[in-house]
Amino acid sequence: MPVMQLLRGAVKHAGSGPRCSVQRVISAARGVSSSSRHFGKTHPPSCADTDHPKVLITGGLGQLGVGLAKLLRRRFGKNNVILSDIRKPPNHVYHNGPFIFSDILDYKNLREIVVNNNISWLVHYSAVLSAVGENNVALAKEVNITGLHNILDIATEHGLRLFVPSTIGAFGPSSPRDPAPELCVQRPRTIYGVSKVHAELMGEYYHHRYGLDFRCLRYPGIISADSQPGGGTTDYAVQIFHAAVKTGCFECNLRSDTRLPMMYIDDCLRATLEFLEAPAESLLSRTYNINATSFTPHDLVRELQKTLPVLKITYNVDPVLQAIADGWPMALEDGAARRDWGWKHEYDLSELVRTMLTHISTGNQLAQAY
Repeated sequence: MPVMQLLRGAVKHAGSGPRCSVQRVISAARGVSSSSRHFGKTHPPSCADTDHPKVLITGGLGQLGVGLAKLLRRRFGKNNVILSDIRKPPNHVYHNGPFIFSDILDYKNLREIVVNNNISWLVHYSAVLSAVGENNVALAKEVNITGLHNILDIATEHGLRLFVPSTIGAFGPSSPRDPAPELCVQRPRTIYGVSKVHAELMGEYYHHRYGLDFRCLRYPGIISADSQPGGGTTDYAVQIFHAAVKTGCFECNLRSDTRLPMMYIDDCLRATLEFLEAPAESLLSRTYNINATSFTPHDLVRELQKTLPVLKITYNVDPVLQAIADGWPMALEDGAARRDWGWKHEYDLSELVRTMLTHISTGNQLAQAY
């Protein structure tokens, strides 16, 4: 979006807003007046009426958004965290805290939400995942790339702290796989992976060019009992738990020896919060790998059979999904995250399996009771 268009919009909103909004517009205008300065050097909002950040989560009804909202609300207060999505939320989500309709492709609506709610942190979870993206490339480009550009411009204009997750899918067949370092050849072969590399580089560019407080974690496959998979290549590692408890049988669409990095959702959400709270001066990078455990379908089945010995598994390999998985890392090297902001995982494979089975079995018992 052209700079003057941004400023015109900012002035329009600042006319009836608090004094600090006008000051930000003046500062932005000064930045445009000299070619040696940028339009949106970001600073923490100075007119906030609370010591806590005001957080907006896009794509909030996906695998991670509801869980992160719950964690952030416990820390910052229920009304300081707004979930948003283009879908109608289930009742328990709707009544647990603020929810608002937000389409990341609607720049004006998104901008109004940020301004009207005094947002200071933006967590951008809206995305079309790997398997779905390969079946609808046009949609993936629109959501993952055009939507990202809207988010970057709005975050820069309003001085937000912006978190955008990346993924193991940002690596490709020519990347080192065991483990994948933070800096290496990436060259992904899915539109999902390409869009995530694009997000990493655009976010880092906005940080260096405009001072945007951009933060990005490359997530492994995330395993959760509380939500259904969203069309990713690692979905088998969630689906198998539900099948194991309900039917005792599971058909896997990846080869038994396909090793991929995985993480239990509690580790993932805690890592995200710790990273968001980390002092900017401690971050030597803006994009970090985080790692927990790596396993194959065979490893997972053996661990499950310690509790459910009757579990039977068959393999019906999906060539598209298998090709995607074969281009992804077996593990992520995450020494920088452990050094710079103290990242440390808590769930290994055995603890992950025990926790998932407990949650799913309890959930089934509650469902049957009603």
